[in-house]
Amino acid sequence: MQNNTLDVYKAEVLIKKYREVRKHSESICAPLEIEDYVVQPVVDVSPPKWHLGHTTWFFETFILKSYFKGYEEYDAQYNFVFNSYYETVGARVVRTDRGNLSRPSVADVYSYRDYVDENMLALLQTDEVTDDMCTLLELGLNHEQQHQELLLSDIKYILGHNPLFPSYSKEKTVPLQPVTNKHFIPIGEGIYEIGYKGNGFCFDNELGSHKVYLEAFEISDALITNAEYLEFITAGGYQDFRFWHSEGWDWVQQNNVSAPLYWHSIDGRWMYYTLTGLTEIAPDEPVCHISFYESTAFAAWKGMRLPTEAEWEVASAHFNWGTRWEWTGSAYLPYPRYKKDEGAIGEYNGKFMVNQMVLRGSSVATPQGHSRTTYRNFFHPRLQWQFTGIRLVK
Repeated sequence: MQNNTLDVYKAEVLIKKYREVRKHSESICAPLEIEDYVVQPVVDVSPPKWHLGHTTWFFETFILKSYFKGYEEYDAQYNFVFNSYYETVGARVVRTDRGNLSRPSVADVYSYRDYVDENMLALLQTDEVTDDMCTLLELGLNHEQQHQELLLSDIKYILGHNPLFPSYSKEKTVPLQPVTNKHFIPIGEGIYEIGYKGNGFCFDNELGSHKVYLEAFEISDALITNAEYLEFITAGGYQDFRFWHSEGWDWVQQNNVSAPLYWHSIDGRWMYYTLTGLTEIAPDEPVCHISFYESTAFAAWKGMRLPTEAEWEVASAHFNWGTRWEWTGSAYLPYPRYKKDEGAIGEYNGKFMVNQMVLRGSSVATPQGHSRTTYRNFFHPRLQWQFTGIRLVK
């Protein structure tokens, strides 16, 4: 990078964004007790300490080791401890054992973050910054923002499965507006273009802008509420196989599922765990922590369906979105002309394009500036722990 005014300004912007993103991860963890950092109740949840270490490992492994001359690795064992799924980078602790990592300590992980941050900020102020490095840095920052959402989801699962139902915060992370009037928006038959077309950042799975044909449909301008979902429960929706996929019905039976995650029937009242603690269900808030199986069963019970991801993207300008990740009826598959990058970065998205369903939008847990209409989130149909909801099509 040449030392001219434009490049100095670009470096300042990168430094500012780096500091903001890294600080936000730590602010999410600020309300935790030290014991909360290490808990892993289920395989899908990672301990908060591991998230803090893994996001730091990303910058050390892919940027500092490759681009900062003379950089000394903080601890050679951390590549084994904090690698997530990158086969290219080497062996790693299996996911189920992340909760067994009483060491390194929480203090050690924060020291690791400080060390890597100090070196990253030093690198960003040198003339060794290249366009390739900036591309990796932007990916790393967006990667950390993804983990910030996972952090909140995992913290809620950890605290929400503590028998004392301790609160994470005394105030709601983001106040939700109640859903009142609901309308269906007609979208005409036609050929539309979907996929990312801008000049800013996007993940590789959003690329490959292409045309799709859609038949006419109507999509709700509001999400399904707790009250509406409670009608499904009361009507025996969890006991009637007719509304469920075969695999979903097996999931209900094998796991004794009878309500969304965090819902509890106590003394004849429906309560649910929120980040502020256990409270009575707010009937007009969008239902949350719903699996794909439950979403499709509810839609079938209503005589409707979930939108495809193309329908959602085409219609998204006509409704407000952003409080819940919204399940679609689309399998997570590559767009036309999709090509994985070489090396470890090529493992970021492509190898997960099987047995997953696409979610669109964002949620109350999504960091500011980390959402767009082309964003393709994806999870297995059984998972409930993310901030997921339901929008219907007819």
